[in-house]
Amino acid sequence: MAAAALFDVDGTLLDTNYWHTIAWAEAFAQFGHAPAMARIHGAIGMGGDQLLDHLLGEDRDRAEDDALSAAQQALYARFWPRLRAFEGAAGLLRALAARGWTVVLASSASKRDLDVMRRALDADDAITAVTGADDVQTSKPAPDLVRAALDKAAARPDEAVFIGDTLWDVQAAARAGVPCIGVLSGGWAERDLRAAGALEVHQDVGKLLDQLPDTVLGHPLATPDRLDGAGREAANRQGP
Repeated sequence: MAAAALFDVDGTLLDTNYWHTIAWAEAFAQFGHAPAMARIHGAIGMGGDQLLDHLLGEDRDRAEDDALSAAQQALYARFWPRLRAFEGAAGLLRALAARGWTVVLASSASKRDLDVMRRALDADDAITAVTGADDVQTSKPAPDLVRAALDKAAARPDEAVFIGDTLWDVQAAARAGVPCIGVLSGGWAERDLRAAGALEVHQDVGKLLDQLPDTVLGHPLATPDRLDGAGREAANRQGP
């Protein structure tokens, strides 16, 4: 029976959310749009299709969408040399692989950006598969990416845990029937992640690694319907 740990990448494993925010703000400005930076940051984690609907409205003129997204991609590429993994990110993936988890990355990023982030993460030896925005028609908070990751892990929803940093991650996981662990490294508040249904919330993946034996991830097949007493206590623990 499979046990799959499905990971968001931006804001979860790599410290990239604010670079994305800046790149989107500059791209919007090129096309005469000026959504507040806080609103842009709150939309990071969605794919570009969902993000434009969220920030510009579904009734907008969509003729410029492709050019706007291409501008964001070009602007974001300037930051590639600055991308860095959070402390403990690679160690967490390797620790989970050693415990028997099948590790799959499930990101709203394009394949181009995912390739760059994987090099920055430097943990391919622990990663079984990767799925990104290019693999699905609809990105987070739709469940498509999570379901695609489940397929690559050959796992059922009750055999998996999703780890992410945004409301959109928690919602996408919930819609796919997969429990979610939240981390605060992307800039979201703990109360928002818990309100959306996060099973646990940790400060970042480094803290999650430090506390691994006491988390749901410390028990490779202990997804919520199979938790023993210790596992349930860990899953219900409040705070990072």
